[in-house]
Amino acid sequence: MIKPTITLQELRSRIGLRAKSAPDHRFWGLYVHLAKLETLEAAYREARRNGGAPGVDGVTFEQIETAGRGEFLAGLAAELRGRTYRPAPLRRREIPKEGGKARVISIPTIRDRVVQAALRMILEPIFEADFSDSSYGARPGRSAHQALKEVREGLRRRQHRVVDVDLSRYFDTIRHDRLLAKVARRVCDDEVLALIKQFLVRTGERGVPQGSPLSPLLANVALNELDQALNRGKALLTYVRYLDDMVVLAPDSLRGRAWADRALERIREEAEAIGVSLNTDKTRVVTLTDRDAVFTFLGFDFRWTRSLRTGARYPLLTPRGKKVTQVLRAVGEVLRIHRASPVRIAVAHVNSVVRGWVNYFRVGNARQAFDKVRYFVECKVRRFVMRRQKRTGFGWKRWSREVVYGSWGLFSDYRLSYALAGSARQPSGPITPRE
Repeated sequence: MIKPTITLQELRSRIGLRAKSAPDHRFWGLYVHLAKLETLEAAYREARRNGGAPGVDGVTFEQIETAGRGEFLAGLAAELRGRTYRPAPLRRREIPKEGGKARVISIPTIRDRVVQAALRMILEPIFEADFSDSSYGARPGRSAHQALKEVREGLRRRQHRVVDVDLSRYFDTIRHDRLLAKVARRVCDDEVLALIKQFLVRTGERGVPQGSPLSPLLANVALNELDQALNRGKALLTYVRYLDDMVVLAPDSLRGRAWADRALERIREEAEAIGVSLNTDKTRVVTLTDRDAVFTFLGFDFRWTRSLRTGARYPLLTPRGKKVTQVLRAVGEVLRIHRASPVRIAVAHVNSVVRGWVNYFRVGNARQAFDKVRYFVECKVRRFVMRRQKRTGFGWKRWSREVVYGSWGLFSDYRLSYALAGSARQPSGPITPRE
């Protein structure tokens, strides 16, 4: 099929071109490329950039670098070529959600992360050729900001009938057999399919592990048929999906309402076909022109409001109140962890949290939220320094803002950007599966 001597970049390019030109072609001979050192080296660099906690074996990137990255990758390649590689169990971590519930994140070992990233690099060009333009999550050259822009443009086209969909425990309940069947429509390499199955069964009888490099690609494969089906109504509908978070917009007319209802029913059918159900408490149909109407998408609340300056109506995007609370809690946790660190070191860690949050939400109408975050972050940092000096209060008279934002280096760039220019770069803000 493809000579194994070509570079990874050339391989991905050839696979992508073949997938686009032959929509029914099933790929074979992929496993040999997965076990190449060049592929594993690229996958390791990606895993290293993404960082993350160690898996069940406790091995960190620092330990691997100390022992020798070359030896680590050579050993992994030998296991793959010898067909002796087996994924380790996943380390489970619960992240609290509102309502007393928790979302379980599954953390693979670094060696498994590397293999999954390598597998994704080989498979991604195949499925990218099939994916819909309506899908934005975890795809190269696509971002959450582009998805938000598409929704806002749909609202400006007066598509005010909104189907706000919530899939119940999407990543936890996907049926393995249905997902593998969808992958097998494009891949007939038995060794690759067997490897994917090994990763899946580590989650139990159902589901794909949240937190692993391969899961977002598989999640998109599972819903691609739904994307294609709803795209056939694009003359009347705007459909946007970011992983398991999706909305459908339609005109608020008799025809538009009928199409919105049909879209919701199709979403229900396609979800049930892969073992996923709709969360009936959170899935709803909203007419955004109704008084006090609002829907949520990717951390933003959307409203249809009137401009005080021009009198014209427009879609208003504001950060959800819960997202403001989350970032402030995260700042407090960072300061707790670094309570013994020098001030500038602790502030640098605070900055990494706040900067990512602000860069994500600065594209909306976030002035009030930004003012609140800036004020309370400064308060938290001031109190942190005062407590280190065994004092009470916030030190408003002791330290000027020039000291806080200059000498200590606290993040201060809270500028807004209303353009939603559709950057291809994935934002560094808190995009996680929907709660």
